[in-house]
Amino acid sequence: MSGGIVSGSVLVTGATGGLGHAIARAFSARGASLTLTGRRIDVLEPLAAELGARSVVCDLSDRADVARLAAEAADVDVLVANAAMPASGLLTELTLEQVDRMLDVNLRAPIALAHALAPAMVTRRRGHIVFISSVAAKAAAPASSLYSGTKFGVRGFALGLREDLRAHGVGVSTVAPGFIRDAGMYADAGVKLPFVVGTSTPDDVANAVIHAIERNRAEIVVAPAPVRFGVSFASVAPQIAATFSRWMGSDKIASEFAAAQADKR
Repeated sequence: MSGGIVSGSVLVTGATGGLGHAIARAFSARGASLTLTGRRIDVLEPLAAELGARSVVCDLSDRADVARLAAEAADVDVLVANAAMPASGLLTELTLEQVDRMLDVNLRAPIALAHALAPAMVTRRRGHIVFISSVAAKAAAPASSLYSGTKFGVRGFALGLREDLRAHGVGVSTVAPGFIRDAGMYADAGVKLPFVVGTSTPDDVANAVIHAIERNRAEIVVAPAPVRFGVSFASVAPQIAATFSRWMGSDKIASEFAAAQADKR
């Protein structure tokens, strides 16, 4: 059903980030016709020129911008909802304006784009929607209530939407990265992790996106085995997992992440 569409028309949000770059290049290598979007025109346009893609500057916290993007990309075969804000920090230290922006970018925008693009996919009986989630959608950490909340929400939405669209020939997948080196939120923060916590690469995430579409996978976690085990355990025993995480220094790590990402709220 979905295998051939990786070379079709593809919309990638958050293309100006490191993960977005890797995802865009993976589709380009397979001959896809790309529409790339992001806020930073100075990064977006060179990437689009390199890949022969169309670029659409868009701020996903602006609902009118989201609607405009949906209209311009109405006929794509694949949506990769990759854009996200770090959304770290204690809830009590965030303003409601920051909370609204985090919810708009991380949760509302992916839902709104799926809402706009899915009907045409259903009509054609062809299409796939990929949501870039996070291991934070399966295991919450300190100073990340908003981020985890949005990622839990995306994951639940995707799993439900997958069932709604299954009979219409449209696939829905989530790809949940752990800590990614060389690019992305973890790499930008520069926080040191415990030695038992491994990392993955942007290309690992990009390859997982392609695999999710080709095999119509419901969910792929992109992380080394210890992290995959940890988040799986946390989903069934969250209190015990949180105690172990605190013992491993999660409070200190989370506060360092929040401090490093404070200017991205």
